[in-house]
Amino acid sequence: MTSALAENQPLILMVAGMRPTACRHMSFRRAGDANVRHVKTIWQRTWGALGPGLTTGAADDDPSGIATYSQAGAQFGYSLTWTMLLTFPFMAAIQLVSALIGWHTRKGLAANIAARLPRSVLLLLVGLLVIANTVNIAADLAAMGEVLRLVIGGSALLYALAFGVACLLAEIAVPYHSYASYLKFLTWALLVYVATAFIVRVPWGEVWQSTLLPSISLDRNLLLMIVAIFGTTISPYLFFWQASQEAEDSRLSHRARHRARAHARQDAFRHIELDTWIGMFVSNFVAFFIIVTTAATLGAHGVTRIETAAQAAEALRPIAGELTFVLFAAGIIGTGMLAVPVLAGSAAYAVAESFGIVGSLELPASRALGFYAIVGAATLGGAGLAATKIDPIAVLFWAAVLNGIVSVPIMAATMLTVSGKMRDRLEMPRWLEILGWLATALMALAVGAYALASFKA
Repeated sequence: MTSALAENQPLILMVAGMRPTACRHMSFRRAGDANVRHVKTIWQRTWGALGPGLTTGAADDDPSGIATYSQAGAQFGYSLTWTMLLTFPFMAAIQLVSALIGWHTRKGLAANIAARLPRSVLLLLVGLLVIANTVNIAADLAAMGEVLRLVIGGSALLYALAFGVACLLAEIAVPYHSYASYLKFLTWALLVYVATAFIVRVPWGEVWQSTLLPSISLDRNLLLMIVAIFGTTISPYLFFWQASQEAEDSRLSHRARHRARAHARQDAFRHIELDTWIGMFVSNFVAFFIIVTTAATLGAHGVTRIETAAQAAEALRPIAGELTFVLFAAGIIGTGMLAVPVLAGSAAYAVAESFGIVGSLELPASRALGFYAIVGAATLGGAGLAATKIDPIAVLFWAAVLNGIVSVPIMAATMLTVSGKMRDRLEMPRWLEILGWLATALMALAVGAYALASFKA
């Protein structure tokens, strides 16, 4: 019966007033619609699978990062593009270690350090983190206020304070799982640097030579810039943030399916690994093009020192024209709104875990007053410091240097925490442990080389 219907399908369609060609067109249309829906489904699943890793990578390209990478390109041209190739695997490794700690233990980094190292060491590390984060918040808010002033005029100080309050309210009022989904969309803001690099004249041969065959000297200024680049790329607040966010996600019901399956641990590792590698790639990819674009637009035209936000914005003029300040402001403000809550939140998680304070970004403020008080203190403390008429560009750069210095003991403590039996419990691959220790050694080498050059000077 089915065969007969198939054979006489053209006749049946003609009796019904339809041509066989029309049916084929309808079939093609339905197939096309199905393909579109399939592609959309794949995209939605992929986007939905990206969580703390992508958010962390996006937060890494904050105003401090933009200022540091821009200064590197203006001052040293293309000669430091190799740093992005070098930091990528090490950055991904230390973030993946932090992520695994949070996912498997369902506790943040501070709580795990407390279980393995003396309390005095924990308090010292958390104190350094809070200081670095507060300075970084102040620098980011000051930059956000300054770029808004460039666009609409008014008081940069008032804008900085307003941004601080807005970030605080957003983190308190919006649940984490919703807030994180919003944050991922802010990762697109800095792709304008990528587009600009393909509009202006860039000597790509020189760029690839500098990237693959770096030339390094013991010049003090060069070493300082390397410490700043490493510090703003492999930042300690990101370790605490991703560990805490993976712990949050591990407790959420939408991740329960990973634990319910036979190969739960392996599935969880693959999920976290993909998310983290993609997030770190996005971060380093954008940073690479900030250096290249700034070198081609500012450094190539004699601007070797960026002293104001207006000067930094000029790197985008080839693509933005009269909208240069608007586009630059959008990037700074967008990444700042992303980074400030991450900075404050990571400090809050670390302090709360150190002193046994109940806290989570999933809890309403009424159930975690102490936790949100720490979030508020870090954010408003940074806002208050930003209101002291600090030089935004200078402080953004020195915040990166401070992060580079502080990251060394925190990375060492993190790797000590996952050594021995803890590594077996986390089922952490040996290659990941090796990369984590190499990342720690890299940061220590950069800071030590700069300290030695400064001492000799």
